[in-house]
Amino acid sequence: LNLAMDVANRLLPAFNSTTGLPYPRVNLRTGLKGVDSQQLTCTACAGSIILEFAALSRLSGEKIYEDVASRAMDYLWSARHRQSNLVGNVLNVNTGDWVRRESGIGAGIDSYYEYVAKAYVLLGEEKYLDRWNTHYSAIMKYLTTGPLLPDVHMHRPTTSSKHFTDALSAFWPGLQVLMGDIKPAIQQHEVLYQIIKKHNFLPEAITSDFQVYWGQHFLRPEFLESTYFLHKATKDPHYLEVGKQVLKALQKYARVPCGYAAVKDVRTMSHEDRMDSFVLTETFKYLYLLFSKDEELFLDIDQFVLTTEAHLFPVSLAKLSNSTNTREKSRESWLDFGFDYEEPQEEFAQSCPSSRLLFPDHEDSVSAAASVRKPLDNLVESASPSSPSNKPIKRTLLAGDFSSANSEHLKMVKDMGITILSLPDGRTQLLHTLTNAKTRELGEEGILFMQEMIEMAKQSQTPDSPPKQVRFQDSDGKEVVLQAGPAQFGPVLGGGQGASTKKDGAAGALTANIVAANDIKACLNSQQNGESMWGKIVLVERGDCMFIEKARVIQSLGAKGGIVMDTVEGSAAASSPLFAMSGDGSQDVSIPLVFLFHQE
Repeated sequence: LNLAMDVANRLLPAFNSTTGLPYPRVNLRTGLKGVDSQQLTCTACAGSIILEFAALSRLSGEKIYEDVASRAMDYLWSARHRQSNLVGNVLNVNTGDWVRRESGIGAGIDSYYEYVAKAYVLLGEEKYLDRWNTHYSAIMKYLTTGPLLPDVHMHRPTTSSKHFTDALSAFWPGLQVLMGDIKPAIQQHEVLYQIIKKHNFLPEAITSDFQVYWGQHFLRPEFLESTYFLHKATKDPHYLEVGKQVLKALQKYARVPCGYAAVKDVRTMSHEDRMDSFVLTETFKYLYLLFSKDEELFLDIDQFVLTTEAHLFPVSLAKLSNSTNTREKSRESWLDFGFDYEEPQEEFAQSCPSSRLLFPDHEDSVSAAASVRKPLDNLVESASPSSPSNKPIKRTLLAGDFSSANSEHLKMVKDMGITILSLPDGRTQLLHTLTNAKTRELGEEGILFMQEMIEMAKQSQTPDSPPKQVRFQDSDGKEVVLQAGPAQFGPVLGGGQGASTKKDGAAGALTANIVAANDIKACLNSQQNGESMWGKIVLVERGDCMFIEKARVIQSLGAKGGIVMDTVEGSAAASSPLFAMSGDGSQDVSIPLVFLFHQE
């Protein structure tokens, strides 16, 4: 307890904002010094503290922890949109202004709603139940346009803000069970399970027509959390089978000699060299709870609330607060007014609503749950695009022929339902949505196009492009050598060397004087001094457009090569994996480009 208080005391300076919302960063030694410029925080970040800090206050007798966390929760409640009763994703801790107004149940907001609900369960304070009921009504009113509860704008709740739903939202059915709304929990969970059966894991993000948007799977626990709560509420063995399937996939695709590796892409089952702490503390904990019988557990799980990190807090904490309306206080109040007091039936005191009340037409919760799932049979498979079995698809454009500089090609992929996004870091993202295609046939061609793009990307990720180097002499005449990343387009520099400003470069190296682009981003239609670039190596900056577009721009102005400088502050070759700049499949770049991290 003393160690917990020590850590909490070091966190307290984070709450020294105008609104009472905590800063996103705090230095455990110096407080806000050096980090107070970071003033944007997410709703879940500021709203997922009340359980831990309230527990610490009630165990230690120090009110300050619960007070600051409660103040943050109060501010988030007051900042909701008063017409929609939804909250946004990111806001400023000092001005209180919303910076990102998209509203959903996934990343950035998820555990705020969870802690509004669980704060009532753990602490017994009616204000949290009132807030939960208000938020929940709004969510079920505005976010249920699809089975995956897509995000909307908090101020325009009838307008979708995203075409995809992230995997973190899989916790929602479990929270619905905890708060007593079992039927929609069964429905959403069933859709998620069908997605898992299709891909072996739940991808990090799924489009509205159940296609992979982000292919990673970090072995997250949220789906298993909901599976556990649904099994606990219904006793339906179906959920044990669901857990079994997830466990088999973990053993088959994620097990490695030193643990369980995250999956880089569920379509290829390649691994990432990471195993997050939540894999043990949550994913396997929920699997253990799912398969354990009550008599096999070391404690009475019904007497605890699981935090968002699956830590256990005893519900008896409510009795440690003078403001909580515990049963003993209620009994005393009734007796004071001369009324007889009857103890509530222990059997139902902490249970979910009776399945007989929720499903009066069914004999038990198992048959009731099955009847809810039945209409959803094959929903994902039938909604997902598939190629005709007999009729061949007439191709209008192959991925290998595609060029992002060709306006006709851009129109063709748009007709296929493919959206091309240029990310701020210079990478390109392709999103395919069947319903956006001009015709069904073009939509199905779009699927093949995307598959070809994935294969091309996999091939370009093979270690055919070793690290490059940038070599030059500093003001003292000393040679400096910097590690650089290669490009997956343009000529290959030989000898492991990169662009060099030395007069006598190594074999296979490009040697030239260096100049910075006038418009440092060097995107199409940027204002440049072409004469200054002629025959030179040109310095450009990452962002605003594709890497290959920067290469085309400086190539058209006579540059011999280019160096792209990273804009991610603090990135360095020593602490970052090799970064290879991606292209678009075109072969029209004839000058080399290399990449330098921010430190270099």
